Amino acid sequence: MDWTGGYVLLALLLAPYLRKFGKFTVPDFIGDRYYSNIARTVAVFCALIVSFTYVAGQMRGVGLVFSRFLEVDINTGVIIGMIIVLFYAVLGGMKGITYTQVAQYCVLIFAFMVPAIFISIQMTGNAIPQIGFGGTDVNGIYLLDKLDNLHRDLGFAEYTSGSKSKLDVFFITAALMVGTAGLPHVIVRFFTVKKVSDARKSAGWALLFIAILYTTAPAIAVFARTNMIETVSNKEYENVPEWFHKWEETELISFNDKNSDGRIQYTGDAEINELTIDKDIMVLANPEIADLPNWVIALVAAGGLAAALSTAAGLLLVISASVSHDLIKKMIKPSISEKGELVAARLSAVAAVCVAGYFGINPPDFVAATVALAFGLAAASFFPAIILGIFNKRMNKEGAIAGMVVGIISMLFYMLKFKFDWFGGGTKEDWWFGISPEGFGTVAMIINFVVSLVISKFTPAPPKEVQEIVENIRIPSEAGKATH
Repeated sequence: MDWTGGYVLLALLLAPYLRKFGKFTVPDFIGDRYYSNIARTVAVFCALIVSFTYVAGQMRGVGLVFSRFLEVDINTGVIIGMIIVLFYAVLGGMKGITYTQVAQYCVLIFAFMVPAIFISIQMTGNAIPQIGFGGTDVNGIYLLDKLDNLHRDLGFAEYTSGSKSKLDVFFITAALMVGTAGLPHVIVRFFTVKKVSDARKSAGWALLFIAILYTTAPAIAVFARTNMIETVSNKEYENVPEWFHKWEETELISFNDKNSDGRIQYTGDAEINELTIDKDIMVLANPEIADLPNWVIALVAAGGLAAALSTAAGLLLVISASVSHDLIKKMIKPSISEKGELVAARLSAVAAVCVAGYFGINPPDFVAATVALAFGLAAASFFPAIILGIFNKRMNKEGAIAGMVVGIISMLFYMLKFKFDWFGGGTKEDWWFGISPEGFGTVAMIINFVVSLVISKFTPAPPKEVQEIVENIRIPSEAGKATH
């Protein structure tokens, strides 16, 4: 819901206006719209923080694929992934990466949907996964009821009960939605299209394919969880399928026979539980657990790799452009040659991959949760500045700068406190208003909006030419031409 909704916001409120503004990057837009190099510097800092957090999750994903299919441990897999991602991102420019991402998405969606359809037919007799996971299995039992019963029998909370409050779920949904609309590596794609109308069309097509992908994800989660429990729970270790031992080699799944009976006890009681599974392996392991053909397993690996490489390359492009174009070219050394700018971009990409690799080896959480933090950071920093920059002529540099600084600092403080145990740390019980770090981006975004609007009200209005630019980007390109 949230990631799909983010593309609705992009298509309706951001993409066409940003394309008409005609700038190369998000810090470029913010620097020119708010007529300030300080605003540009703050935007560069925010872009780097968001991108580093996001790319750490992607490096973990790339490492997972390599660790399983080269049969090495996860750390070696991440290092191999670092080398390939760097080679891939350094060779491709803005347009090159845009075109390769189209090809990668074709691989990704095909690789995601084929096993989902296979397993849906296998488990429910229905070829449409979205319908299958809400239907009954071959014995006439509703699949979600079956999974709830399996969970209860093993001492876990019901699968459908949810472990988060409605308020937290709402805030996470909002953070991921507006975070999608504020992600610099997503927005930058709309600067590569030729016309303003193409920006809206491309967002529309993206929305269609993303909706297919994301509505399938909950079905895959239910299929994978049910299959995994039925395949290994209370089974003799010597008789578990080959996939289990293959994943053991990556150290992402492990069995500790506490009672020495040779059986795998998988339970919600940590004292008795003998099975440890890394959450990140479930999508990749899913076709193996379901005993699908080898070509389907290979297809899923290709899809996982395509997804991670595609996103990682886009993020590295944002990082390198932020440093070389927005920081060096626009502020530190305007006289720098194109060759010098390219060298700076490539060096910053190398540094970015090294930092991302470190967090891929030592992740703050599993991939989806790490990525969710990046969305929260984007929501807290960029979304208010961009939306107010397009729709509020009165928004000035003082308001935008203050809003971005307060927003990103609020989110970073909360994230570091409750995810990394900084500033005295804290447990789930200490969350403010019961809101998780993944959902706090919404709170930080609201703080950003309030600070921006209040500060702008008590400080001078933007120059007249800036107000005219804001007026102009909301007028359709052909408006007023042939009226007779």
